[in-house]
Amino acid sequence: MAEKFEDKDFLDFVVKSIVKKPEDVVTKRSVDEMGVLLELTVDKDDMGVVIGKEGKTAKALRALLKVLGAKNDARVNLKIVEPEGSERPYKKDEASASVPEEVKAEEPKVEEETTEETPVAEAPAEEEEDNEAPLADLDL
Repeated sequence: MAEKFEDKDFLDFVVKSIVKKPEDVVTKRSVDEMGVLLELTVDKDDMGVVIGKEGKTAKALRALLKVLGAKNDARVNLKIVEPEGSERPYKKDEASASVPEEVKAEEPKVEEETTEETPVAEAPAEEEEDNEAPLADLDL
């Protein structure tokens, strides 16, 4: 008899509900000393929907799986596998390659800091002597 896994079934149900090609959704479940790992593979056209704007959908899926795992005393992690042939508009290692040439050519503008030296007012020695004179007249 095949074992039913609540976390895998939940992920399949949610993802198949939001993608355009539910037949291409593949979920693999593996267990190791770190906990449960769910690997999700979807069609390259559906990656944007699964990840969501700024990764919000993926974060929400991970949060729900974490709650489901806590309920079952398991640590559940989600890995979204990038399908073969998919292209990302921006990759971390190509960050500098995507900067337009005119932006690269511009020198950064650095404002020079000007520090005005404020002269320290020194009390003239004469004033100190004048202050001492009235004190000398006092009888203590």
